[in-house]
Amino acid sequence: MTHEEEAAAVTDIEKPADSRAPGPPLPRPWLRVALALSGWVALAVTALPGGSPLRWLPVLLFVTFGPGCALLLPRPPAERTRPGGALLETVALAAPLSLSLATLTATALFVLESYSVTFFLASLAAFCMVVAPLPAVPLPAATREAAALRATERLKPGPWRGR
Repeated sequence: MTHEEEAAAVTDIEKPADSRAPGPPLPRPWLRVALALSGWVALAVTALPGGSPLRWLPVLLFVTFGPGCALLLPRPPAERTRPGGALLETVALAAPLSLSLATLTATALFVLESYSVTFFLASLAAFCMVVAPLPAVPLPAATREAAALRATERLKPGPWRGR
């Protein structure tokens, strides 16, 4: 980094917050990191003594919600602030999606004759770690709303349609 670039970086940092141009809302990276690490935490707690709620509760929560939340969250800022069913739809789809992925993973491991709890949780944790940084899967309600907005835009008269 040259001296001029360092000076420009320092002056950008020293500017008051009011002088910066407003931009889009910042993404929530802590949510993506938490989703990516949740599977590894669930795998780590399997080392605790058997029968302890500190052992089975994180594993149950991860298998039930982890992969689905990694696919569906975090929502884009426009969908977070929009009133409607996007949040409810996300919560309603996370558990069935997670359980479906867990079932497919367990079935594949049984077919390959290599099933173990450690390998099962490690597979789901690796899936979450890969999927969490990617953009969220669009929800059907958001897709329907976007299609409705496009349809109303098409119906508006324009200068090329002769008003």
